[in-house]
Amino acid sequence: MPRYELALILKAMQRPETAAALRRTVETLMERGAVVRNLENLGERLLPYKMTKHNQKHSRGSYFLVDFYAAPSILNGLLDHLHRDVDVVRPTVLKKDEQVSTISTILKDLVQLY
Repeated sequence: MPRYELALILKAMQRPETAAALRRTVETLMERGAVVRNLENLGERLLPYKMTKHNQKHSRGSYFLVDFYAAPSILNGLLDHLHRDVDVVRPTVLKKDEQVSTISTILKDLVQLY
């Protein structure tokens, strides 16, 4: 399974509501057969511009990165599900290139040898 990264912007909410939205997102990934490696909270920030989603205007959002392995066939359904979630302002899935990290690890090992 390829490795992906989900860049997720949630609407500005209190901590319990944010946790519930993240739980829903991670459970959706796992229900579709994905293996979640890491969840990183990048904090709440001003959005680069006002975004409208589900008839609400948003100027602040909570940023998260979810690192996961999944079959490519689930991505369209996953994005469709996330676009329908009223707490998600912007979901973006990017494919992570594992070969680059492997090469960088090999280079680090070589540098340590010399």
